[in-house]
Amino acid sequence: MKTRELRAFLEEKGIDFALFYSAGMSVNPNFRYFSGFNGPGALLAGKDTFLLVPKMEEERARRCNIRNIHPIDKKRLFESVLGIVKKKKLRHKKIGIDKNSFTLNAYKGFRKCFKSKISDISGCCARLRTIKTEGEIKLLAKSCSHADKIIQKCIRNFKDFRTESEAAAFLVYETKKNGLELSFSPIVASGKNASMPHYEPSSSRINKGFCVIDFGVQYKGYCSDITRTVYIGNPSLKEKNIYNKLLQIQKNAIDIVKDNKKCSELYDFTVKSLGKDAKYFTHGLGHGIGVEIHELPNLTLNSKDRIRDNMVFTIEPGIYVKGKFGIRIEDSLMFSGRAKVLTRTSKDLLII
Repeated sequence: MKTRELRAFLEEKGIDFALFYSAGMSVNPNFRYFSGFNGPGALLAGKDTFLLVPKMEEERARRCNIRNIHPIDKKRLFESVLGIVKKKKLRHKKIGIDKNSFTLNAYKGFRKCFKSKISDISGCCARLRTIKTEGEIKLLAKSCSHADKIIQKCIRNFKDFRTESEAAAFLVYETKKNGLELSFSPIVASGKNASMPHYEPSSSRINKGFCVIDFGVQYKGYCSDITRTVYIGNPSLKEKNIYNKLLQIQKNAIDIVKDNKKCSELYDFTVKSLGKDAKYFTHGLGHGIGVEIHELPNLTLNSKDRIRDNMVFTIEPGIYVKGKFGIRIEDSLMFSGRAKVLTRTSKDLLII
């Protein structure tokens, strides 16, 4: 995406080129972001850009917008990269790498081949990905639209599910049926299980009470994230009131999002609004989304981030009473002069 901005940063820092690699089944997000390719290989990004992929991936890689594509030996990745560097006579006195994505073994292999000075550019990559391009925003909006349709279908069919894992499997099936990938493993947490924010669905029967459904898909590599809480059975007036309290806080937090607003202030506003229930709010207010499900900005107490135009992030306050119940309401939104909610599934408490 922002190869021009990356190139300017490298030139400013006297870095000859950036090297990103991706190995195995899990694609390195910065490799995918700057190359547009979601398979294994390596990317050399400098004055010229080179995408190096195994021979079997070459045809697929040519669908990207990179012209310089070369086949390499996947088992000898960095040796192959060095071969291209020498063949193209690329200066490599100083190389930029994302240290966050290098495994220890990969780094050892890299250092055997390259004796160059190393500069960690992970911070630069994170910052570049924080502000989305117009094209990225369209992809993120489409991703949210897909997530909306699938979670709505899940909720409509919820009476058909006997267990949490059945409901989660439905979300997975619908994602695959639509030619999409998951942003993360879906969460379906019912009854007292909902008090655990990152609960893994089990084969036990769906319990009465609040049920948290946290779900997201990837559309062309871009993530969405949405959480809705439904109620199984007949809620008491007290339960309705605490849900509506959290819903109003979530709406108010979205309403006060402004340009240059400190993310820590948004978090602090939520905590103060929760009052006596603040002790049951056990995670950050939100996070950026993009090619990864968790990106900048961080909407936490100690965050140094501020809201800027073309950021895409979540607002997700929650209340979790250990061993009793949990409620979370989450939307993905984009900021451009004002906050625009991208996930549009109704947030009114649905009773099943």
